[in-house]
Formats: sequence, structure tokens, C-alpha cells
Amino acid sequence: MARFRFRRNRDPEGHMSLGDHLRELRRRTVISALAIVVGAVFGWTRWVAIYDALTSPVTEVARTKTAGALTTVSFSTPTDSFSVMITVGLFVGVVVASPVWLWQIWAFIVPGLTRKEKRITVAFIGAAVPLFLGGCWLAYAVLPRAMGALLSFTPTSGSNIIDVSLYLSFVLKFILVFGLGFLLPVFLVGLNVAHILPGRLMLRAWRGAVFMCFLFTAVMTPDPNPWTMVILAVPLVMLYFAAVGVSLLLDRRRARSDPSAEWLRVADDEVLLPCIDDGFP
Repeated sequence: MARFRFRRNRDPEGHMSLGDHLRELRRRTVISALAIVVGAVFGWTRWVAIYDALTSPVTEVARTKTAGALTTVSFSTPTDSFSVMITVGLFVGVVVASPVWLWQIWAFIVPGLTRKEKRITVAFIGAAVPLFLGGCWLAYAVLPRAMGALLSFTPTSGSNIIDVSLYLSFVLKFILVFGLGFLLPVFLVGLNVAHILPGRLMLRAWRGAVFMCFLFTAVMTPDPNPWTMVILAVPLVMLYFAAVGVSLLLDRRRARSDPSAEWLRVADDEVLLPCIDDGFP
């Protein structure tokens, strides 16, 4: 009877052909998708309470309106309720399954770590999950202030009837984007552990990194108040410098143990990339 092999044996040094990379990407994508679906099932059982929490900023603004004026989220079509249930459930699935898909992303980027460096993967997940959840929480905490500022331009006698699909699309993207933004420092350290990005290269690029952090928050923050942008940008900047500090410490430790390490002597305008064989198996 024929035997089927679902995975090929890896090269001890972590080298993989392009075909192996594509199969690895497919496998890890399927695992992540299944984990998100499982988390979404939980979200679908609690979608009404989660919906109420996400629309609470609009409810707070509605209390300040004069009699006869409305500020509400509207279900304009018969299918909106079902669409909202699916959307909210998938959002919860992404958040709940974050340990799984973060692990899959990390394992795909750095498949050839040594035993000692593999121990750092535990620290990676231990840092990435709280940072992702912290970024989501910070965006949610700022959301009432942002929505209040945006809706404050409407006169108290005027009504705001917001389509539920457009509102949730805006809110959920806002929350998830900042959760992902908080993951950037962890992946920078991960690239350093994988011998791809030296710490001194990150240090030299700090001006551009700080500018990009503020630009990112300026684009993603709906509130025109600059203080909201600062509240979200400052943690990103602090996390970036924390990643630089950790990377420099790791580089110094490697330099002591292996002074001949070539990747630590890479030019400031170069970045080492992992090798991928061109042939298909």
C-alpha cells in the first residue's frame, strides 16, 4: 500500500525549495483559518453583547441630542443582521485565535532556528499576543473619544443615522490595524533573531521609524484632535526603541560568542535575506 507523506523532511540548516515554501505557506494558512473559524463560533454565540459594546460610543452621543434628533446605527436591509453576526464573529475569531496565527506566521518566517534560538519563540508568542491585544484595547479605549469628536460637528438638533455595515467596517479595521501595528517591534526582534536585520541598522533608521509611527496614527486615527494621534503614536515609538534595544543586546551577545559572524558586519544600507532554492521538487 502506498504511503503518503504530508510533510517533507527539512534540511537541518532550514533551507527549503520554493515549492516547499509554498506548501508550507498553504499548510500554515489552513491552520490559521481553522483556528479563526473556531474562535468565530464563540463570537457568533456572543455577537449581540459584542455589538452593543462596539456601538456604545454612538449610544453615548445619542444621549446628548435634543428631543426629536437621532444618533443611531441603522440596519437598513433585512440581511444586515446576519452580515453583522458574521462580521462580529470573524472579528472575535481573529482576536481569540491570535496565539495560533501569530505562531504560524513566526514559524513560516524563521523555520531554521537553532535549538537555543527556538526557545526565543516562546518569548515571541509571550510578547506578541499581549501586544496585539493591548493594541486592540488601546484603539477601543480611544474609540469613544474619536467618535464623539467626529459626531460633534453635527448640530444637537441634527440626526446621525449610520449604516451598520459601514460603521462596523470602520471600527473593526481601526481596532485590528492598531493591534497589528503593536506587533511591529516583535517582528523586528524576530528578524534580528533570524540573522536578517541587525540592531544597529534599526538604530540608524530611528528618525524614519518615528516619522512612520506618527504618519501611521495620523492616517488611521479618525479623530482630528492631535492628542489622540499622540496617545496612539507614543506607545508605537516606545515599542520600536524597545525592539532596537533588545536587538542590540542580542547582537552584542552573538558578537562575543562568535566574533566572525558575517551578518553582524553587514553594511548599513544592506539587509541579509534568507536563501531560497530556485528549483521545484
